[in-house]
Amino acid sequence: SSGINAEYGGSLENCKQLVILCVLKGGYKFCSELVDSMERHICSCEINMSIKVEFIRLKSYHNTESTGDVEVIGLSDLSVLTGKHILIVEDIIDTGKTMTYALKLLEKFKPAKVQCASLLLKRTPKSCGYIPEYLGFTVENRFIVGYGIDYNEYFRDLPHIAVINEAGIKHFEEGA
Repeated sequence: SSGINAEYGGSLENCKQLVILCVLKGGYKFCSELVDSMERHICSCEINMSIKVEFIRLKSYHNTESTGDVEVIGLSDLSVLTGKHILIVEDIIDTGKTMTYALKLLEKFKPAKVQCASLLLKRTPKSCGYIPEYLGFTVENRFIVGYGIDYNEYFRDLPHIAVINEAGIKHFEEGA
């Protein structure tokens, strides 16, 4: 969070409120810890800024494959983001297509600034080239679970990040 704290912790003029847009369901653990860290920084440095957390769900997967379609759920009135500084907090960026779609959608509402923080970025040949402004780690092109990230709603509760093997994928596949 140090890079985010440096940017939003006083260097952005007129940023009295930062809207954190947490991408559910997978981003909730990372978002919670990130917001806690940012709030500690704001308080300890006596920065005059508040954080407001909103939630949105971007669904584009069926089993291990992206469907190519993005379903947006939550925050029914995106116009409340007009003129705001927005930090999208995501669990993992796989191909980047979902985040690219979300950014284009948000731009229609003319926010002051939109950036993205992602815990993980998958190194995959399917990538559209999108790289978030803030990134925790890059990971191999394997199916990741845990720490909020699921496979068909399983493994989200793991306190760590793991790779699900082929046997696990087959066992927990929808319709199996």
